[in-house]
Amino acid sequence: MRHSILGASTLAAALLLTSGCGSSQRIGDNAGGDDPVTGTLTYDAQIKRGSFGVPHITGNDYGDIGYGYGYVHAEDNLCVLAEDLITIQGERARYFGRDGTYTLQANGNTSNNVESDFFWRHVATAERVAALAADASPEAAAATAGFAAGYSRYVAELKAGEHPGRHASCRDAEWVTPITATDIYRRYFRLSVLASSSVFVSEIAGAQPPVGGQQQTTSSVDRAEFPLSNGLDIGSNMYALSAGATQSGQSMLFGNPHFPWIGTERLYQAHMTIPGELDIMGAALYGVPAALIGFNENVAWSHTVSTAYRFTFYELTLAPGDPTSYVFDGETVAMEPTEYTVQVLESDGSITEETRTLYKSRFGPMLTLTVSGVPVLPWGTDRAYTLRDANAENTRLINQFFEWNRADSLEEFIELHASVLGVPWVNTIATGPGGQAYYGDVTVVPNVPDSKVQACQSTVSAAFAQLVPGLPVLSGNQASCDWDTDEDAPAPGIFGPSNLPTLVRDDWVHNCNDSYWLTHPEEPITGFAAIIGNEESARSLRTRLCIRHVQERLDGSDGRPGTGFADLAELQDIVLSSAVYTARIALDDVLADICPTGTAISSGGTPVDISGACAVLETWDRSNNLDAVGGHIWREFWRRADDTSLPLWLTPFSVDDPVNTPRDLNTANPEVIAALADAVEVLGDQGVALDATMGSLQTSNVHDPIPIFGGEGFEGSFTIAGRANLVDGGYPVIRGNSYIQTVTWDDNGDPVAEGFVTYSQSTDPASPYFQDMTQAYSDKQWIPWRFTPDQIAADPNLSEFRISE
Repeated sequence: MRHSILGASTLAAALLLTSGCGSSQRIGDNAGGDDPVTGTLTYDAQIKRGSFGVPHITGNDYGDIGYGYGYVHAEDNLCVLAEDLITIQGERARYFGRDGTYTLQANGNTSNNVESDFFWRHVATAERVAALAADASPEAAAATAGFAAGYSRYVAELKAGEHPGRHASCRDAEWVTPITATDIYRRYFRLSVLASSSVFVSEIAGAQPPVGGQQQTTSSVDRAEFPLSNGLDIGSNMYALSAGATQSGQSMLFGNPHFPWIGTERLYQAHMTIPGELDIMGAALYGVPAALIGFNENVAWSHTVSTAYRFTFYELTLAPGDPTSYVFDGETVAMEPTEYTVQVLESDGSITEETRTLYKSRFGPMLTLTVSGVPVLPWGTDRAYTLRDANAENTRLINQFFEWNRADSLEEFIELHASVLGVPWVNTIATGPGGQAYYGDVTVVPNVPDSKVQACQSTVSAAFAQLVPGLPVLSGNQASCDWDTDEDAPAPGIFGPSNLPTLVRDDWVHNCNDSYWLTHPEEPITGFAAIIGNEESARSLRTRLCIRHVQERLDGSDGRPGTGFADLAELQDIVLSSAVYTARIALDDVLADICPTGTAISSGGTPVDISGACAVLETWDRSNNLDAVGGHIWREFWRRADDTSLPLWLTPFSVDDPVNTPRDLNTANPEVIAALADAVEVLGDQGVALDATMGSLQTSNVHDPIPIFGGEGFEGSFTIAGRANLVDGGYPVIRGNSYIQTVTWDDNGDPVAEGFVTYSQSTDPASPYFQDMTQAYSDKQWIPWRFTPDQIAADPNLSEFRISE
């Protein structure tokens, strides 16, 4: 299948944790080139910067690749990554103060700096990080050490006065320092628990045994305020199109995460080449020297956030009179206490220390959870709650991507998906030149079949089934309620690939963040555990439009020539069309049934003239393109109509027609009528003209005010922008479409790819790559991803340099 040039041992991978800037003794065959005179560790990377700053990194081995990657990544994004690295070391309060906060943009968790420090000290332990390093493949270990060395080289240059004007916000900061491979493995751990432990930072960091009486649980809480009740605060769209869905018979792939435009869950694009061994292009979250989404000459793939849960809660019955011990299989077991001390920068500039003892059970950290002021998972005198996190135990995640990056075929890619089983929290689709279309939610999921959920009910299981369907709270007092282990699982406690959903087809597959069930409407996937996802249930508006895009292109009902996708340009036109699905299925009803009245009563009881808004909606093209007029009226209307307590649709969801139901807006619903009046009122209150274009209202909140097209998921947008309410008369874009790739192959088997990094490559305002791609995205000027030597050489803005040590 492939010819490996690797020979480093597992011990070598662990020892690489101690390497810093490349000055330590060489370990293993791929940690960097060996200086023939001194025998010390050396690196040598050639870097070509193309248009829009995409680096093409070439080296002799994985250490070289990591070294070049770490250097250019620091050059582009030093301040953002450095702040994250110091945060997950548990030193944020020392440098950013007691009163500051830290938000994990991708999961929406916000905690104060002190709690953040205690959480990361307690969860990202030296043992967890060392386990990641010990299990890292030689390729991953070498690239990780190289990344740390390349990053550290750039920091040293900056501290020595080089790169004037760059990174003004952090270049003199005490917390910007050289790093070691340990810091990057800790970053991998942080990414692995993004959909699990790190959703509960304050709940874990603040968990303490009771000092008073027993608290009581209750189920009377607002489901919308429950962590993860609506999934992660990120999403994605993706298609894999095989011969049966294209006019040319050549496969195509579209991938488009909807990630934050700020923080380290931005995606960074790079092209990495080791002659004869590796040639991969794609994007990764900050600090990862591999393509997490990408393509080579053999395969292209993308990801969307999966609906599966990566953890379970356990309810412990406590030992009488001792809230830090619990009963397990009839024996009293003491919790494991650990004392942590963090330094805190006070408002007067002094540094103080704060000490806290935190506890773990046999399953994982203790936690307390309060929602809407109600103690849902309290730590009382007779019971308490703990969390087991499958991805905290996942030491294979970084290996998964290093294996995929050098896959020789779609078939090998699929085999690696199952055999490594290291993907932490995303669905995957893939295709190859002339290949089939593949989908898999082959991810790390606690092995908790529905039968175990029923057999291991806790006192709060029924309430949780209503709050967060599919997330178990298991009884934690007997071994029979431990997670199961499948025979084909690579690690204990998780489902093996035979119990995880996949689908291979000759035409197409998709995922737009709903569960696996309707990956293809003609072949629903069923029979899997509820912890993985729901089945035979209503799909989101975005998923329905996601499916309709393909169905209408295949039958030709979308008004474009022929049937099937003609080429990348046609695919690109569809995915950035900014169509609004709710307008497609409900606007005519509003125009016919509500608008003729001319006046509507607001939710506050005030008559509101809606005639002007209706006149605009009558001519609206039902998109959120930059020149579209009316999308903001519809957005504000639907934001309120979607929150109605009375039935919104006249035709309910049907499992027999899941793509087209529910439908038929209930225009007799007084809350729907009031929603239009309220929309007109709020736009008037904020001084927003009814005939304003979307481009005049919706702009990047990260760059200069570049107009951004697209909409939000709740209104049925496929092209995503925003996730913010109307603010000061506009829509500031802080998340949405992020890395976009469209890929096919030419007659020679070479990849042909175009796309965007929507927020651009660099977070440094002084960089030439700070907003250039954002402007191209605004203009819908697709950027060629230059992969072959000829494609790269044809770049009119190509520059080249070499770094070594």
